[in-house]
Amino acid sequence: MNRWFVRLVVVALAVWSLARTEIAEAAPEGTLTWGVHVTLAARWLDPSDTEAFITPFMVLYALHDALVKPMPGGDNTPSLAESWTASKDGLTYEFVLRKGVKFHNGDPVTADDVKYSFDRYHGAAAKLLKDRVREVQVDPGRVRFQLKEPWPDFMTFYGTSATGAAWIVPKKYIEKVGEDGFKKAPVGAGPYKFVSFNPGIDLVMEAFEGYWRKMPNVKRLVFKSMPDETTRAAALKAGDVDIVYLLSGPVAADIKRTAGLRLAAAMPPGVVFLDMPEQWDPKSPWADKRVRLAASYALDRNALNLAETLGLSRPTGGLVPRVLEFAKAFDPPAHDSARAKKLLAEAGYPSGFDAGDLTPFPPYFSLAEAVGNYLQEAGIRTRIRTMERAAFLTAWREHKIKGVIMGLGAPAGNAATRIEVYVTKSGIYANGVVPEIEDLYQAQARELDRKKGERMLHQIQQIMYDRALHVPIYELAFLWGVGPRVEEACVDHIKGFSYSAPYEDLKIKAGK
Repeated sequence: MNRWFVRLVVVALAVWSLARTEIAEAAPEGTLTWGVHVTLAARWLDPSDTEAFITPFMVLYALHDALVKPMPGGDNTPSLAESWTASKDGLTYEFVLRKGVKFHNGDPVTADDVKYSFDRYHGAAAKLLKDRVREVQVDPGRVRFQLKEPWPDFMTFYGTSATGAAWIVPKKYIEKVGEDGFKKAPVGAGPYKFVSFNPGIDLVMEAFEGYWRKMPNVKRLVFKSMPDETTRAAALKAGDVDIVYLLSGPVAADIKRTAGLRLAAAMPPGVVFLDMPEQWDPKSPWADKRVRLAASYALDRNALNLAETLGLSRPTGGLVPRVLEFAKAFDPPAHDSARAKKLLAEAGYPSGFDAGDLTPFPPYFSLAEAVGNYLQEAGIRTRIRTMERAAFLTAWREHKIKGVIMGLGAPAGNAATRIEVYVTKSGIYANGVVPEIEDLYQAQARELDRKKGERMLHQIQQIMYDRALHVPIYELAFLWGVGPRVEEACVDHIKGFSYSAPYEDLKIKAGK
């Protein structure tokens, strides 16, 4: 046998053996388990029904994929679309689909799936998007969104995690199994496949080794519902879970000083604030701006920050967080209880008044108690009313909560996405409209000159601040506890995202 041929065979076998070894080493291994701060909701398995909050994306980033999405490279990173372009007149957005991408059941991701997913979407931004999109056109491998008029923020509302509209579901599969069948056994195109969901208990997903971006490092993900903070912390200490979300105060401090554990802080674009929905009723004390200002002066934001998030949050006077594009920064007023009482007296309430319920965004109940104490000191008397998260969001959206709401605003995008939700006529959490704000908002939405649009958005934020429409508290630091098995938890890898992501980049320490 020719010696050169023998050498060639030996080299080929060595390369083949090395390749087999590398493949074996790259195969996903192990399980990572989270203790999450909320009761996992079945609707989060379906991107068509996303809220105006970032929490559902804790699941969507694993199970599904989008045309474009926020990634470590920035917002609107091409994903299921390999590229996208906008026409010069601002009326057409075209996406070129990535070739060879498949859903977990083996079906290819097609342009028809993209159109179907958009038509099927009925989440927080559905009305706004569908009012502005004239038509969705499909060709093999391409999708075009034709707008009714130029809208510079189309990609902000469609492509970022402000909505779930760009996340793609399989049309043929849903038509085959029906809506109920899809909810019970969802199929996506993300890095992890659905295994099981036990309402109120856990969600299990397994690595999809055919994911286009890369093979995940971790074989199995388990999310356990643990609404009680001390239960989450105890589970982390015991090694029953590897990562826990939303720690605060003494519990966070305890995790920080526990050997083998570490405290991490994600910085989502979330602002904790007080919403006074009755300010639009001229008979309510909240209708008087002086009363709303009194509530703002009553709060010691620095003390609240230190007590609840170990000083890692950022006190603010603006509803739009500084990290968002087109945000206008406002410093918060200093804590001044005497001035708060004086403002209440000037408004006709020298002995204060009964403001009814203070209903906090779950599960920020300890923060609400501290806020209630500061309001009480100034003369604004409230009673803490706690609600389960889903019930709270529904009641807030349907404007059924009276008194004072301690809200948490966290839609991604830019200043326009935040403003739209809370102070425009289309906003799902808006209780009233200021005509000047509405006119400016509609004008900036059509403005192709970004500098002019920015000036109008700054004007809106100035009006919101001057009228004291809300009482912002701080830009939230979202505290995690991370256990000793975790090599890479993916904290803040995606700007403004509260949770681990991208999931395919997670790593477990060798031998753990």
